Amino acid sequence: MARRRALLAAAAALPALPLLPRPARAEAWKPQRPVTLLVPFAGGSGTDAVARILAELLGPTLEVPVVVENRAGANGTIAAMAAARAAPDGHTLFMTTNTSHSANPSLMKRIDYDPVADFTPIARMGNLPFMLVVGEAVPARSVEELLALARRQPGRLSYASGNSTGIVAGATMARMGGVEMLHVPYRSTPPAMTDVMAGRVTCMFVDLAAGLPHVQAGKLRALAMSTKERSALMPDMPSMAEAGLAGFDITSWNGVFGPAGLPAPVVQTLNAAIRRAVERPEVQKRFAALGFEAFSGPPETLDAFVRAELVKWRELIEAAGIEKE
Repeated sequence: MARRRALLAAAAALPALPLLPRPARAEAWKPQRPVTLLVPFAGGSGTDAVARILAELLGPTLEVPVVVENRAGANGTIAAMAAARAAPDGHTLFMTTNTSHSANPSLMKRIDYDPVADFTPIARMGNLPFMLVVGEAVPARSVEELLALARRQPGRLSYASGNSTGIVAGATMARMGGVEMLHVPYRSTPPAMTDVMAGRVTCMFVDLAAGLPHVQAGKLRALAMSTKERSALMPDMPSMAEAGLAGFDITSWNGVFGPAGLPAPVVQTLNAAIRRAVERPEVQKRFAALGFEAFSGPPETLDAFVRAELVKWRELIEAAGIEKE
């Protein structure tokens, strides 16, 4: 007991040690005004449809309106430059595709933005599978018949495009099929589809989200999916590989970005909000009904994906023999 009393007395005589500070917790970010979601394509495109659903879902979570702003033109570069030059405060976001962030550096002689250095990756959104469609006046009912028709009329058949996926897929089909077809570019998908339906252009590759309603209405005829395997969204439609073009595998992807230098709390808040929205089963069904394969992941996954896709699309474009414009 005497020894215990001595130890307690000695401990009481020691100076009080300062408490160690707790690790700082990152403060959750909250937007201070409406958030603008820039889209590089016109209303009626697949990306526009996906963006509008996402904006509707994010608004209540962020507690401010999320407004979709379409800035179509120049193969997505107009919207991309606007997003890159925006203030890095979380109030301007960019939902884009492989057009601006994978293909443009290999399709265009000059772009005034860097897909990696000028943007902060926030979250993947999913994939937009494409399908090959023709107008009802075109007699072909399969890829084989379309290519046979093109061989009988060299240079007379044409393919429209409203984005880089349409450009590369059309050129790849012509090269792999050994046919000569005229490329007719458009500012966006809706006017391209209008001319295919009217018979002014023979065919085009279009995303399911934009083209499926017209196929279901009988205004367009779908021949094949642009992917290597059949799509779960259209299990009865053959792939281009099944249709005779082995190795044909081209699809579009969607992701959300901010300007370079976006603070980590902003990225974390937006990534969490997007993932919560996208991963809900009822939301996945809603996207699937549009023809969109929705999924997400952390920002680091999108960053690595963009870097890999730049290489993949450069190889696709070089293999298709497309020269920079």
